[in-house]
Amino acid sequence: ILSPSRKHSLHISYYLFFQRPALVCSEAFGTFLYKHCPVVVEHFRPTPWCWGGRLQTLANAFLKSRPTINYRNELIRTVDGGQISLDWVDNHSSTAYPESSTRPTVLFLPGLTGNSRQPYVLHAIRQAAIRGFRCVVFHYRGFGEEELLTPVTYCAASTSDLEYAVQHVKRLFPNSPLLGAGVSMGGIILLNYLANKQADSGLEAGFTISVPWDVQKSCDSMEEPLNMLLFNRHLARGLCETVNRHRDVLQKVVDVDYVIKARSIREFDERFTTHLFGYESCAEYYRDASPAFKLHNTTVPILCLNAADDPFSPQHAFPLDMVKQLSNVALLVTAYGGHIAFMQGLFPRREGYMEHLFGQFVQAVFEHPEDLKEACSIKEVLINS
Repeated sequence: ILSPSRKHSLHISYYLFFQRPALVCSEAFGTFLYKHCPVVVEHFRPTPWCWGGRLQTLANAFLKSRPTINYRNELIRTVDGGQISLDWVDNHSSTAYPESSTRPTVLFLPGLTGNSRQPYVLHAIRQAAIRGFRCVVFHYRGFGEEELLTPVTYCAASTSDLEYAVQHVKRLFPNSPLLGAGVSMGGIILLNYLANKQADSGLEAGFTISVPWDVQKSCDSMEEPLNMLLFNRHLARGLCETVNRHRDVLQKVVDVDYVIKARSIREFDERFTTHLFGYESCAEYYRDASPAFKLHNTTVPILCLNAADDPFSPQHAFPLDMVKQLSNVALLVTAYGGHIAFMQGLFPRREGYMEHLFGQFVQAVFEHPEDLKEACSIKEVLINS
C-alpha cells in the first residue's frame, strides 16, 4: 500500500479509473477515517446521466433542493469600523448536546459569491444540525445582506476577518469545540487561516470541498473557452454586481465603472482585488492566496475533498507531494464530481457524497477527539483505495 513518490500519479489514475476515491494521507489518519468515516472507502458512482465535471457542476446548481433552515443573524463590528454578518443555527433542541455552552460548533465558509442560502450550505448545515451540533455561516464583507460600512471587501489571501469571527465565536462559547468547513474559495481562506495561525487557530479540525489549490492554475483552467462561457463570466458578473451594489462606499477607493466592466474573474481581480489589497499584480495575489504553498504550516487535522474532473480546480494542481509529507492532512480524490457537486442517484436533489462525508467527518472529530489527535501525530504516508 505504501507507494514510492514516482508511483503516486499511477496509483491515483488506477483508483480513479475504477471509481473508488483515492485517499492520500498518513496510515494512522487513514485508519481513523476508515473506522469513523466509512464513506471514504465506498465506490463513488455519479449520477449516470451526469458524468462530466462541467455537467455535474451545472446540473447541481439547478437541481439541488433547498432544505428549510431558520437562521438567527448577528452583525459584529470589526476594529476598522466594518461589520461581518453571521447566520446562526443554535440547535437548542439538540438531544445529543443539550448544554449550549459545550455544544460543538461548525463554522461554515461559502464559495466565491455564496452565502448561507446556497443549497450546498443548507444541506451541510442540515447534516451537522441533525447530529446535534450548532452551526454558524460566515459571510464575506458585502456579500451577505448587510450594508458595507467601509471600502473593504475580501480576498482569498486575507484571513483577518475569519480570525475575528473565530475569536468572537470562542468568546461566546469558550468551552465549545469548533470545526471550520470551507467550500471552494471558502476552503482557500480556511486553509490559509490554519496555515497562518497554526496551533493558535482555535479550531479542532478543518474540512474543505473543491478547493482550488493553485489559484493561478485554477484561473487558467477557468479561462478555457468552454469554462469561460459556462462559469467564469457568470461568477465575474456576480462579483461586479456586488461592487455596484456598494458603489457609494467603494467609489472612494476604486473606479467602480471600470471595475464592473470586467468580464472574467482575472479581470475583476486586476481591476479591484489587487488594488484594494495592495498587490502589484494578479500573479502576486494568486501566489499569496494559493493554499498549496502553505499547507505544510497547518497543524490541526484537515480532510479535503476534490474531484479529478473539477473545472475550477485542475487535478495537476493537487498538492500530492506535500500531503504525502504531512501527518495531519488527508486528501480524498474522486474520479468524478465536478465543482461542489458529487451528485449520486437518478434524481440527485438531496444529499450526496460530499454531504455524507462532511457529516461523518464532523461527527468523528467531535466524538473522537483524542483518537484523531493521536492519529495525526504519526508520519507514515500512503495512498489507499
